[in-house]
Amino acid sequence: MAFLPMNAAEVKARGWDGVDFVYVSGDSYVDHPSFGAAIITRVLEDCGMRVAFLAQPDWRKTRDFTQFGRPRLGFMVSAGNIDSMVAHYTVAKRKRHDDAYTAGGKNGRRPDRAVTVYCRKIRECYPDSPIIIGGLEASLRRFAHYDYWSDSVMPSILFDSGADLLVYGMGELQTVEIAKRLSEGYPAEALQDIRGTCFKVRTKDYVPKSAVELPSYERVRESKRDYAIAARRELEEADAVIGKTLIQRHGNYLLLQNPPMPPLDTGQLDWVYSLPYMRWYPECYEKQGGVPGVREVEFSITHNRGCFGACNFCSLAFHQGRAVTVRSEESVIKEAGSFLENPRFKGYISDVGGPTANFRLPSCEKQLRLGLCKNRKCLAPTPCPNMQVSHSEYLGLLRKLRSLDGIKKVFIRSGIRFDYLMEDESDEFFSELIKHHISGQLRVAPEHCSAAVLDKMGKPHIEVYKRFCDRFYSLTGRAKKDQYVVPYLMSSHPGSRLKDAVELALFCKAENIHPKQVQDFYPTPGTISTAMFYTELDPYTLEPVYVPKAESEKAMQRALLQYFIPENKPLVVKALIKAGRRDLIGSGKKCLVTAPAGMADKQKPKKNKYSRYSRKKK
Repeated sequence: MAFLPMNAAEVKARGWDGVDFVYVSGDSYVDHPSFGAAIITRVLEDCGMRVAFLAQPDWRKTRDFTQFGRPRLGFMVSAGNIDSMVAHYTVAKRKRHDDAYTAGGKNGRRPDRAVTVYCRKIRECYPDSPIIIGGLEASLRRFAHYDYWSDSVMPSILFDSGADLLVYGMGELQTVEIAKRLSEGYPAEALQDIRGTCFKVRTKDYVPKSAVELPSYERVRESKRDYAIAARRELEEADAVIGKTLIQRHGNYLLLQNPPMPPLDTGQLDWVYSLPYMRWYPECYEKQGGVPGVREVEFSITHNRGCFGACNFCSLAFHQGRAVTVRSEESVIKEAGSFLENPRFKGYISDVGGPTANFRLPSCEKQLRLGLCKNRKCLAPTPCPNMQVSHSEYLGLLRKLRSLDGIKKVFIRSGIRFDYLMEDESDEFFSELIKHHISGQLRVAPEHCSAAVLDKMGKPHIEVYKRFCDRFYSLTGRAKKDQYVVPYLMSSHPGSRLKDAVELALFCKAENIHPKQVQDFYPTPGTISTAMFYTELDPYTLEPVYVPKAESEKAMQRALLQYFIPENKPLVVKALIKAGRRDLIGSGKKCLVTAPAGMADKQKPKKNKYSRYSRKKK
């Protein structure tokens, strides 16, 4: 095994007189299957292609882009594992200092809007070379979209970048077909019928066919109602079984999205994860301290794809899809066995997961034939009665991994969907999860406690989480383990008023939860929650949604979640007064903060409705 060549000298050292593809990435090069760039480049290599990996080129000059010469078939461009704007900026739009996907961990090695910047530089160097864009940044920006950082609606990234083709979703099958056709001499225009891709065409050249037309770029830019309608339709057609061709007009052009590419089946997933990944970064990064992002996942295993949970704030449904597909047990066990040959492996598998770790089945039998329901979530606000629930296959896989010689511990650190777990009539998996697969803490994501907010999030109501915690601590006590549930919580999501934030603070107090970090809602392209944030409408009902946008209110909602931090007291007091909850300021048991100097402590506290669920935790 060897890393792909990263520069002209390494290409020459292989004895190549040129390359077929140059893969341009906004991340440092990490050859690990947790990184999309590694998968796509290894797939190309497996197709017999000569691939150069151009990591974080200097976009201010042409030298890095021209060092390989004009590639025989074209350029593939990605911003990296995440959107470049998310990589660069906090939710408060402040520049981040760190970057887990860059050698040395320092920010600033890729440009803002990396896909667009890289493509424009390539066009400057090679005006006629095919350019195919993909990855999360391209996939989530494939239609006209709200851009939080500029506070504006931007056109499809295909128009800004000038690329020939956009691959959306998980791109292995598209990549194989694109490479095949280009190698056979077909021009870029002959790629426009491939599923899972988008392309642009002049309106006058378009040959009408059966399609769903979205409100145009101009309409969604001017009308928030049209934007909300477009966002809903885009997600409704993101199903490989029932998804239709989508059209969105951009001035004198049309953007066309072909129906989604079917997700990889078990055999195809096994193939992808059997490719010869180095599972690390090249030696040239060592002097910079390596690439931080690989350390947490080096000895993790992805066993599934897709998530039918489809939370409104999550981009998974729009990018990876809701249909769950899985690798075979043999494939997963073989990957685990390969760890034993690695001198860095100490016997601990850090995760056996995926988008949702405990999904190994399709949501229901009907979904396989008719696709996933357009306007119904499988788990929220209540579970669908048709949903298949079983952990037996996943449990069997974990047992086999635990039994391998040389494996000391198998952890599950990616998201356990607790509401799905609570639908399982058997406690067998839950019991073994607690006994064998938790490193002291189990992180799950109730996100909030207010029913009104959870409905806008597409999450189940808090009662499910309470039942889960009760069962967790019962089984933990029975196993005589010292383990805790740690919830992910989010502030300032669309629908969250100040009174909802107060309710969440009371919930945290009753549950003895002291969040060290609080995540403000971050509006990123392609999610229903971002559409709510921008339009202040619910895309499913077109009814108004309250959205906390002022930084002062977001700061108060965030402070309420950390009411116990002394520095937050002034903001908490201000928030409680504004919310009409002076009764929570004082020295009473139910109060969140003591009264500041000069404020009388006269209010009788109201009953905290969550107090009966309080339990002792660290």
